[in-house]
Amino acid sequence: MKEQRVKGWWFIRLALTIVGKKGIRELTKASKNALKAQEETLRSFLSAAQETVYGKEHHFQDILKAQSPEDLFACYRKWVPINDYEDLRPYIERHKQGEPDVLFPGKPKMYATTSGTTKAPKWIPITERYYQEVYKVMNQLWFYGLIMNKPKVFYGKTLSIVGKAIEGAAPDGTVYGSISGISQRDIPRFMEVLHPSPADVFHIPDYKARYYAIMRMAIEQDITLILTANPSTLIEMQNNTNEFYDEYVQDIEKGTLSHRFSIHDTIRAALEKRLKPNPERASELRALKALYGRVLPKHYWPHMQVVNVWFCGNTKIFFEKIKDSFPETCVFHEMGYFATECRPGIVLKSNAPDTVIFGHKVFFEFIHESELEHENPHIYRMDEVKQGERYCMIVTTSAGLYRYNMNDLVEITGFINEFPTLKLIQKINGIVNITGEKLYERQFVEAVYATEQETGNQVAFFIGFADISKVRYRFYYEFVNADINQERAENFTRVLDGYLKQYNIEYETKRSSNRLQEPETALLVKESFEKFKSTCIDQGYRDGQFKLNLLMQDEKRHAMFKKLVK
Repeated sequence: MKEQRVKGWWFIRLALTIVGKKGIRELTKASKNALKAQEETLRSFLSAAQETVYGKEHHFQDILKAQSPEDLFACYRKWVPINDYEDLRPYIERHKQGEPDVLFPGKPKMYATTSGTTKAPKWIPITERYYQEVYKVMNQLWFYGLIMNKPKVFYGKTLSIVGKAIEGAAPDGTVYGSISGISQRDIPRFMEVLHPSPADVFHIPDYKARYYAIMRMAIEQDITLILTANPSTLIEMQNNTNEFYDEYVQDIEKGTLSHRFSIHDTIRAALEKRLKPNPERASELRALKALYGRVLPKHYWPHMQVVNVWFCGNTKIFFEKIKDSFPETCVFHEMGYFATECRPGIVLKSNAPDTVIFGHKVFFEFIHESELEHENPHIYRMDEVKQGERYCMIVTTSAGLYRYNMNDLVEITGFINEFPTLKLIQKINGIVNITGEKLYERQFVEAVYATEQETGNQVAFFIGFADISKVRYRFYYEFVNADINQERAENFTRVLDGYLKQYNIEYETKRSSNRLQEPETALLVKESFEKFKSTCIDQGYRDGQFKLNLLMQDEKRHAMFKKLVK
């Protein structure tokens, strides 16, 4: 395939370089004095929100009277507790009903939804200020970083896999949806030429049809950049290619979009506007199959410059399965540490794949991993953390998340001036994440209870483990009725799986797209928990301190339960 530069590539690179350099100068200046940056950031957030319901309840005006950074931080810790989502949910619900000035001035621009610790999903408010200061500015620096690493990254098309920008609305009419979809929707007009298909493609509900449409549009183009958070998405894209390659070729040759897939007429019309017969590209793709048999991205996208994706933590398993499918000259750029609740920073360099946290956009606090179980742990400032140490991150944002526990264990990997760089190690306490579903222990427990009610089968003990290598969960049961066989236990799991889909929107998404496989079932011997606990105590655990999460990613403990299967 000949290199095909998009129209106006030079202007795209120039514009992103200009705004990117401006952002780098701001970051560099702020990072030279972390204490000052954090003080100014926190004062700005509290000043803006001091007349809100939350600000009045938590003495923001009194906190702002502090004369020094140290006093400001101490007063903030005194009056504002560390929160999780359930602590803030009542305030967010008031916003959803249309009430302004509850957590922040006015009302949110939108809500980003994600799985919650209970059956109800989290509705994360995104304010206009947060969107502009965090997402817009960080995206500018992110794109500039890609250009610095690979100057030709925007010569060709960009395949960006995002969620639906708008999925619905709160009771007051404020929309909710995907922040990645909103970000793509709001890109400057001069960058729209980069995308091979319109955003309508992400509204196709059937996953196989959606991936078909995405890849049918993309494989025709000279793609030089892929943006997608989870590498499991790349695997699904390639699986679709393996299954429907010949269909792609026929569609490309004729300028059509196959009717074997269920695609709404409105969406189909939006996609077909961009199509025209391309027999030359169809001929190239046929030749690639004749030459290689199984055609891979390195064959149909030989000029690929960057694949921007997660390859840390659990995602490394999926990344290893797909990375050799891309050209050797392609650079893999770590997507970096971020979550729906907070985007703390970005990865600037492909050869330094750690997230630089933006102390001038978000306020940070840290709890050392050695004190996570303490009732009153020491709180570390951003300028106090040490390289090589691991911490739980607490964030305060301009979108109303005050002292919000991210429930993530991160490791400080270095510094840019006085701003730390970090990487995610794992979730903390009762959250398991194989491929982006973030399944909470509480959701699992509630799903088991609901399944007991529906099936009439009671469990004496149960536990679940993430099997990363198989991309699935494995559920273990000891039933009160010892006569329950494997078939009835598997039916229990099928019902349980259905409840998990109801309780966790991201679990349902990953299961529906086959990125997360069907869970497995195992029957435990009688008094399985007692036998397990006895073994642990024999190995040195103290009886009074013995704790057991019911949903884990822990290969050592998983191996112990495998020995307790009937």
